[in-house]
Formats: sequence, structure tokens, C-alpha cells
Amino acid sequence: MIKNEKIKASEVQLTGVNGEDLGVMATTEALALAKRLKVDLVCTSLMSSPPPCKLIGAGQAKQEALQEKHQARKQEKAPKVKELRLTPHIEDHDLDTKCQQARRILQAGDAVMLVVKISGKEGSQAKALLEQIIREMAPFGTKRTGIQLSGKQAAVQLDPL
Repeated sequence: MIKNEKIKASEVQLTGVNGEDLGVMATTEALALAKRLKVDLVCTSLMSSPPPCKLIGAGQAKQEALQEKHQARKQEKAPKVKELRLTPHIEDHDLDTKCQQARRILQAGDAVMLVVKISGKEGSQAKALLEQIIREMAPFGTKRTGIQLSGKQAAVQLDPL
């Protein structure tokens, strides 16, 4: 955040204290206006010419910068992958409970790995079960990978929408 005398541009695009557009003016003129109003002149971006600047109260500028950092940190957080384990012979009520858990996890913004433990020739049952769950979870998430049958388990990962 560049404030007051540290702004090196010859002229700036100025926005007032209440958000009104004051137009393009010389930096010295903008600094004089800021001192007269007892506020800070804060440069919001250096990517354009003339750079956009705001007149902001002293404490408010720091608060705004902290909020921006906090928002950036929130968006940076990678989604966790939570695993739900099932069997091919799951009862209807238990399946509903697992679907509710998956729905809650997806709505919270995390991914769900559905794993069906199989033994013997239950591969087709496990695949059918996972396809049924994927259809039920369609409004809440999309599958990242196809259904993977490997050894003693079948798995699929659902990402939140």
C-alpha cells in the first residue's frame, strides 16, 4: 500500500472520501486536498496510468489492507479431501446417512472420496453403488475421476461445485 508522499506519479485519478470521482489531478494538488481534509492519499493500483488513488481516513486504510490480506488467505486455502467408506451390501438407511454426510462435506467446500471395500466378485455391485451416489450428489458436486476399481476397493472423488 503506497500512501501520501511515497506516490511518485505526476498525476493521479482521484476518488473522494465518500466514493465520488474527483477526476485526474496533479499529485501535489491531491496531497494538499488530503492534508486539508485530514485524511490519507492511498494508491490502489500501480498498473494503470494515471494510477487510481483514494482519500481514506488514517485508521481505515490499515483496516482495509488487513481485510484484503484476510480475504486472500481465505481464498488460498486448498479444499481438503474427506474419505467416506462403504460396502456394496449397505442398507438403504445407512446409504442415506452416508449421502447426507457427503452432501454436508461438499457444501462446506471440501472434496469427498467415496471408497467401497470389495471382496471377491462384488466389483459390479460396488460400481453400481458409486454410480447411484454420483447421481444423487450431482446438484452438490462433480466427479473428478472416473470410478476406479483396484484390488479390494472401488473409489471415486467428488469435487464441490
